Amino acid sequence: MLRRSALFMPGNNPAMLLSAPILGSDCIIFDLEDSVALNQKDSARLLVKHAIETLDFGGVEVVVRINPVSSPEWKQDLREIVPVHPDAIMIPKACKEDVEEIERFIVEIEEEKQLTKKVKLMIIVETAYGIETIVDTLRCSRRIECVLLGAEDLTTDLGIKRTKEGREIDYARAKVAMAARAFSVQAMDTPFTDVEDQEGLVKDTLNAKSLGFSAKACIHPNQIDAVHAVFDPTQSEID
Repeated sequence: MLRRSALFMPGNNPAMLLSAPILGSDCIIFDLEDSVALNQKDSARLLVKHAIETLDFGGVEVVVRINPVSSPEWKQDLREIVPVHPDAIMIPKACKEDVEEIERFIVEIEEEKQLTKKVKLMIIVETAYGIETIVDTLRCSRRIECVLLGAEDLTTDLGIKRTKEGREIDYARAKVAMAARAFSVQAMDTPFTDVEDQEGLVKDTLNAKSLGFSAKACIHPNQIDAVHAVFDPTQSEID
């Protein structure tokens, strides 16, 4: 599918879940991880489950970001979400070992529930280990169809400052884009976190596009149009 934008939405906000299909993003990522407090994990996964079951998303891709393998929540996330047929599961802090463990558990659920639709995987690389082993991760599963660079957690892992200019993530961007191309999966760029700076967003998205990214994650609906404008082909490119 055409995937230029992916909008993160907290899984514990009913009003936002209801508005998801009409916000204009190519892809919606319902988040069960960072944006959901520990005491709201159970309610968030049930809200997301019921939203997928009952809402008409039209042509919008539906993805659910589960909790990482290092947490006690990820298996229950998958038990609730996989049977309602999201388009993809997003794996945070991805590495080969975690992807393989998650895929094994997904297969168990699919076989137990006799699911004919096989859920796809998106991965987020957001640690130094994840960046340096990305080739092994992409090689380990044929379900992976998109890799997202998570710059906020990556710079935290590196112990460095995250800046608007983004020079500190140049190496990670280039490595993710190159590896994604080598394995014929899509490279999606990290969100631009200043939701009021449209000029900065466009500049950051153009930079990502120049490196080989073809989509960008968003954290606010007002970022979607600018991201689409960058990734839509120009008339001269169409000609």
